[in-house]
Amino acid sequence: MSSIRFFHTADLHLDSPFKGMSDLPDKAFEQLRNSTFEAFATLIQKAIEEKPDFILIVGDIYDGEDRSLRAQKIFQDGMKQLGQHKIPVVISYGNHDHLKGKWTRFSLPENVYVMPPKTTTLVLNIRDVQVNIYGFSYPERHVTQSMIDTYPVATEQDAVHIGMLHGSLQGNTTHDVYAPFTVEELLSKNYDYWALGHIHKRQVLHIDPPIIYPGNIQSRHRKEQGIKGFYDVTMTHFAADCTFIPTSTIVYDNLQVDCKNLIHANEVLKACAQVLEDFRKQFGAGVVWLHLTNIEEQNMSLFEETSMLEWLEVIREQEEDNTPFIWVHSLEADDHTVVTYEPTLAATSVLEVLGDWDEQQLKKVVKDLYQHPKGSRYLEDLTSEDLNNLVLEAKQLFTQKISMTKG
Repeated sequence: MSSIRFFHTADLHLDSPFKGMSDLPDKAFEQLRNSTFEAFATLIQKAIEEKPDFILIVGDIYDGEDRSLRAQKIFQDGMKQLGQHKIPVVISYGNHDHLKGKWTRFSLPENVYVMPPKTTTLVLNIRDVQVNIYGFSYPERHVTQSMIDTYPVATEQDAVHIGMLHGSLQGNTTHDVYAPFTVEELLSKNYDYWALGHIHKRQVLHIDPPIIYPGNIQSRHRKEQGIKGFYDVTMTHFAADCTFIPTSTIVYDNLQVDCKNLIHANEVLKACAQVLEDFRKQFGAGVVWLHLTNIEEQNMSLFEETSMLEWLEVIREQEEDNTPFIWVHSLEADDHTVVTYEPTLAATSVLEVLGDWDEQQLKKVVKDLYQHPKGSRYLEDLTSEDLNNLVLEAKQLFTQKISMTKG
C-alpha cells in the first residue's frame, strides 16, 4: 500500500485556568493563560504546512465540561483552517469534554468527524487505502468500566486499523481511572496503531504495533514538566514511523543550581542567573523550580539570617527584564545535599534563649492568641507539657530553617 500520514494529539485542555500561578506579574500570567491556545496554533500551523491525511484528537479538547466561549471559538477557527486545506479531523471526546457538558454549542465544519457515545467504525479512503478508525466519545464524565470489549477485532487485511481510546492503563493511578485497559487487550484487536489520550505524560506503551500516549500539548502545573507536543505518524504495510513534534510555548522544569565552592551571595545569585539563562536559550519561556545543591558548611552562613523567600525575591528581580520570561516559582535546598551544619554563635544564642524561657515568658508569647475575643473560646488551657512541647517544636523548626533543609 502507499503510505498514509496522520497527526495524533490529545488533551489540549484549551483555556486551562492555571491554578496556583496567580502571583505572576500580569504580563507573564497573561502569556501563561494563552499558552494552551499558542500550542494549539502551533499544531494547526504544522498541519497546514505538512498536510497530513488526517488528524486524530483523542479527548479533553477543553479543560472542563463547561467550555468557555473563547476556547470553543478558537477551536472552531482552527478546524475551519484545516477544512480549507482539506484535512479531515476525527474527535473522540473524553472525561473533561464529555457529551453531557453544558456549553454554548458551535457547529463544527464538515471536515470534522465526532465519534458517538457508542464505539463506532469510521471509514476513510486515503489514496485508495481503506482506513478504519474505531472509537467512542464519553457520554458522561465518569466512564469507569472497561470499554475494550466494544471494539471489534480487525479482520480486513488490506485496510489500516486505528483505535482511539481516552483511558487509563490498568493499574495506573496517576490520573483518575477511566476506561481501563491492558496492553494485551489492545494487542488482541489486531490494530495497526492505538491512539491513546488521558495521561498527560508522553509514553510509548508498545512499539510494533505502536500504542502511544502523546501527552498534552502544553504543561499546566508542576507535575507536567518537560516539552509537550503531538505525534506525526507515517504508516506503511511494514512499519510505522512515529515522530514527536513539540508544541510547548512555556516549558515547566526543575533546575539544579550547583553551590559547591560558592561562599558569597553574589556568587550564588550569578550561578542561579546562569542556570536560568541556559534554560532560556534551550527552551525559551518557562516556569521553573530552583533547587540549590552541594551546599557546604562554608556557605551555610549565607542563608542563616536571610530567608529563602528573600533570596527568591532577589532572583525574580534579576529576571524581570529578561525575555522570554522565566518565572521562578520557588527556591529550595535539596535535603540530601546539605552538609552537616554547626550553628553559628548567633544561632546558638537563639536556641539558648528558647531553652531559658519559663512558663510565664512562654505564656506572654502566646497571649495575643489566647486573649482574642473569638479565637480564644476554641483553645484549651496550656499545660506545662504543652509549653515544653511548643519550645521543642520551635527549636526544631528554627534548626531546620537555619540548616537549610527547607526553603
